[in-house]
Amino acid sequence: MSAATSPSERRVSARIGAISESATLAVDAKAKALKAAGRPVIGFGAGEPDFPTPGYIVDAAVEACRNPKYHRYTPAGGLPELKAAIAEKTLRDSGYEVGASQILVTNGGKQAIYEAFAAILDPGDEVIVPAPYWTTYPESIRLAGGVPVEVVADETTGYRVSVEQLEAARTERTKVVLFVSPSNPTGAVYSEADAKAIGEWAVEHGLWVLTDEIYEHLVYGTAKFTSLPALVPALRDKCIVVNGVAKTYAMTGWRVGWVIGPKDVVKAATNLQSHATSNVSNVAQVAALAAVSGNLDAVAEMRTAFDRRRQTIVRMLNEIDGVLCPEPEGAFYAYPSVKALLGKEIRGKRPATSVELAALILDEAEVAVVPGEAFGTPGYLRLSYALGDEDLVEGVSRLQKLLGEAKD
Repeated sequence: MSAATSPSERRVSARIGAISESATLAVDAKAKALKAAGRPVIGFGAGEPDFPTPGYIVDAAVEACRNPKYHRYTPAGGLPELKAAIAEKTLRDSGYEVGASQILVTNGGKQAIYEAFAAILDPGDEVIVPAPYWTTYPESIRLAGGVPVEVVADETTGYRVSVEQLEAARTERTKVVLFVSPSNPTGAVYSEADAKAIGEWAVEHGLWVLTDEIYEHLVYGTAKFTSLPALVPALRDKCIVVNGVAKTYAMTGWRVGWVIGPKDVVKAATNLQSHATSNVSNVAQVAALAAVSGNLDAVAEMRTAFDRRRQTIVRMLNEIDGVLCPEPEGAFYAYPSVKALLGKEIRGKRPATSVELAALILDEAEVAVVPGEAFGTPGYLRLSYALGDEDLVEGVSRLQKLLGEAKD
């Protein structure tokens, strides 16, 4: 080992130095910085609703601020009343019956994902990760000592992987399969039959499943959300569910998520959190309590708006020569293929990758999108349609104009 790379000289650990910046947050930050500088940038990068948090949730937080009870430490695993409410909400929405001892309240969904993987992975354990994937999954797996194994699906299957693909990726080191429906970044939703087949395959081979249900209430048309442990009861002893209030209740900034799983795993993850962060902000937990205890009227209104925007963005994107955009069935993302545009001349440049194309779009059209490389599948772009209708139409119109100039 050279002096330049010796432990005493290394300023940042190899483990942390290997982590890449969140591409979605980076794109959103750049778009906001350009807007602050006076440029009329329209951002399709951030995955967060453009609606305010419902008033009754905010009111609950204000009252919590005034209550000295919440000015002190509370249990690291979450307020008991919130854990009980999450259990009731899970039964109501998923048909999955769990107890409060199976729940850990976390600082958002990202902490839930990391702590879940950290609780069950040993160094070298493999996790099958369907791609396109949300950028945080493989990084959390690596931080926990695991090895992400990508299984790629494309637009021809609606970005859904098959049991046959999963089986081809399974090895003697496979411990976990990741299951996400509805999906970020593609909006793909698995049918009940396909989800059940994946769950039964996992049971057959003794695998763990981590399922992210954060978009459970954002499904459209005939698509339906199905909770894997409710659908395949035999899976429950090796299934971890992660969820949160961010997307359903427009609460991305409040940072409240949770882990649901077997008691021993949840206890281990709670021990980890007790040293990492202690309890989640009490004010945010009380706000989350109001959210999960209330009705779903607010999300119904948001879903109606998202559905309208979904249809608009898919139609407009598919009007561009060289762009192919399957209709997403859930979440609030469109994931068009732009492979046919790569290498073509656009305003004197020939972008060879979707990274280069996204940079060109930002420079020339002042529209921020996230390239597919961030999600493990080059040749695509992710556009969040969780923004106002006027901005959406204006932004995609700019894309139509710019990309319409592409020539051989």
